[in-house]
Amino acid sequence: MNITSDNGQALCHDLGYEKTVKVLGFMILGIAIALSIFQIWQGVSSTISATYFRPIHLCWVLVLIFLHYPLISDRDSRLYLVGRIIDLVLCGLIIFAGYRLSIFDYNDINYLFYGLKLPDMIAGCGLLVLLMEGCRRTVGWVMVFISLLFLSYSAFGDMLPSGVAIKAYSLQELIQFQIFSANGVFGSALGIAATTVFIFVLFGAFLEVTGAGKFFIDLSFSIAGKYRGGPAKAAVLASAGLGSISGSAIANTVTTGSITIPMMKKLGYKPEQAAGIEAAASTGGQIMPPIMGAGAFVMAQFTGVPYSDIMLASIAPAILYFFCTLLYVHLMACKLNLKSMGRTEAVLRVMKDGAHYLIPLLLITTLLMMSYSPLLVGVAGCAAILLTAALRKHSRIGFRKFCEGMKNGALLALPISAACGAAGIIVGVVGQTGIGLQFTQFVMDFSGGHLLIALALVSIVAMVLGMGLPVTAAYIVLAIMVVPMLSDFGLPLLTAHLIVFWLSQTSNVTPPIALAAFAGAGVANANPIKSSVEAFKLAGGFFIIPIMMAYTNLANPGAGVVDLVYSIVQTLTIIIAIAVVIEGYLLRALSALERFLAMLTIPLILLNPFGIGMLGIVIMLGLIVIQWRGRAPLSEV
Repeated sequence: MNITSDNGQALCHDLGYEKTVKVLGFMILGIAIALSIFQIWQGVSSTISATYFRPIHLCWVLVLIFLHYPLISDRDSRLYLVGRIIDLVLCGLIIFAGYRLSIFDYNDINYLFYGLKLPDMIAGCGLLVLLMEGCRRTVGWVMVFISLLFLSYSAFGDMLPSGVAIKAYSLQELIQFQIFSANGVFGSALGIAATTVFIFVLFGAFLEVTGAGKFFIDLSFSIAGKYRGGPAKAAVLASAGLGSISGSAIANTVTTGSITIPMMKKLGYKPEQAAGIEAAASTGGQIMPPIMGAGAFVMAQFTGVPYSDIMLASIAPAILYFFCTLLYVHLMACKLNLKSMGRTEAVLRVMKDGAHYLIPLLLITTLLMMSYSPLLVGVAGCAAILLTAALRKHSRIGFRKFCEGMKNGALLALPISAACGAAGIIVGVVGQTGIGLQFTQFVMDFSGGHLLIALALVSIVAMVLGMGLPVTAAYIVLAIMVVPMLSDFGLPLLTAHLIVFWLSQTSNVTPPIALAAFAGAGVANANPIKSSVEAFKLAGGFFIIPIMMAYTNLANPGAGVVDLVYSIVQTLTIIIAIAVVIEGYLLRALSALERFLAMLTIPLILLNPFGIGMLGIVIMLGLIVIQWRGRAPLSEV
């Protein structure tokens, strides 16, 4: 009898558990789709002012985070249902905070003199704490720790030594500045995440559900598969096209890597090499125009430079980065004596089936170049991909797939909005306390006024920040702290921001915490650390190209065609020199003298001693001629 009773209780528990999970699943689906609809409506109409729209967006995002990322993720745990109840209570607190912010009268300046009312203080403190918890669930502890560190500096800065001491701010002042103003959490970083970035993430989700991702991969294989090391070269090309669709180097690595990595291993690449190639290529997708990573839209807001100008300035560096990665891939294939894939699908056949997917990308590029608002361009892109997919039977999607795209777009945007909200705290503290000026002075003093040393310091800071921060958050922090220092060295504002933007990407491929490389290692069943070393080598462009941006006009198209072409040639020469020195191979194996000559070109071009930098280019050309004459009989490219 007791056994029957126990079984009945267990069955009731299981049924209650399954019902709870199902109900929460429907809630997430409905709230996510509603958020996407709200974002599109706001993007088209701009009915709600930024003062009220940003808090509504953040509160909506936090509610979704607490539902989609449970407090206790183990569904087999006895405390799972308790955790879900806590999540629902926290969602109620978020809604309360959002309500107080939505009815707050910013025109009544009495709160500046007499302080916030108790309900507003509770709402402000609660929202700040819940934002930290939302960041912990989506981004990790490091973002939370850095945000709390800056808040602590703002609150207890008077206790520090005189060199870094500041006036301490009360809790009332902190909440007023961080929550009830546009200088902290609801500053420009969240503003961009809540508008342009969200819409382009939604655009990427629609590209995925309509099958555009598969088209780009198939097209890459049809173009590059017939050459030596074909799958690896196809991975680089596919990642260049897909990088902006996923919005994440890690997601891009897993998406394209699930196809390319097994093919690379089958062809003869080591598992670590295959994982490193995919990670380096996928990370590069974030700097490839026309739709770059979320940080590029933040850059447009920070600099006041039109996105079209940022896109133009990024074309040459992005192409050089992928040339750098392709060069390493080709040299690896030559050293390992790898062959091509053999038979691949014809380019024309692939284009016949999927050329219509290019229409939305061409539309977006054209509208951005015509200086239309990126937000409206993103909305137009979403409409265009749905309409063009409907033109062909095999790409046409039904209501279920449409809802899936709306849901995926909202869920993909959650970590970005949470990170940008927390980054707003850091931006606010820097503006409130003036610590950015102190950091600038420290780097200037430590570097002794030498730009190369300063760039090395910035690279180290970028790698450390990137170990725990998402790329966009790392860029925002670096932009606030580092760009003023780079401007003091005489660099143009856009160039300084592009340098910081590129360096903020390095964390995905830099040991010991190279998240994109680790994701690739999981797919390749490879050693994560060895994979990250390979990715670091292949992604050398992330370090070389920012240095060349600082020393040449590579990121300054306004300097003129001649200067831009010369800058490209200089960068190209250094990329080739570093690659052949590391691999010991160009058209054939290098002798010790040839390797030394290749190494010599690097300081000649970079430092230009006695004005003979051109000699480095001449040496590299001569080395290529020598290698060409002494090469083995022509084999596969």
